[in-house]
Amino acid sequence: MMKLVKIYVDGSCIKNPGPGGLGVFLKYKNYKKIFKKGFYLTTNNRMELMAAIEGLKLLKKSCKVKIITDSKYLKLGISIWIEKWKKKKWKTIKRKKIKNLDLWKKLNKIKKKHKINCVWIRGHSGNYENEICDKLAKSAAKDPNFVDYKYIKK
Repeated sequence: MMKLVKIYVDGSCIKNPGPGGLGVFLKYKNYKKIFKKGFYLTTNNRMELMAAIEGLKLLKKSCKVKIITDSKYLKLGISIWIEKWKKKKWKTIKRKKIKNLDLWKKLNKIKKKHKINCVWIRGHSGNYENEICDKLAKSAAKDPNFVDYKYIKK
């Protein structure tokens, strides 16, 4: 039986494009891990995708994964668009180049290991884990050299 892991993700950019950061809050039973990472030049959408990629990279085994995001771009991309893009040889329906293709391909490769359900929630709506991810992403954007992992036990 596969473990069910929840991964909350968020991305942030000070200017778009500009310095950015990502925040991840991973939960499995009583085990919790938070992660943040900053980048010098990026976009908000790239940070949303990178947060999902980094969250999935934390998993050592195949799992059922519930990704919780306030990004409709990530939610629709991972749930619907990615399969359509693959059928069209990584092009849009209008045969245009896909933005952030490098990250969509990474996400596609990593997600093959897991059974993923991506859920959209409204940002800044009081969801504790999403608020933590938002704070992590914003603080990482202010210090692009910063990478931090923390384990939390309750």
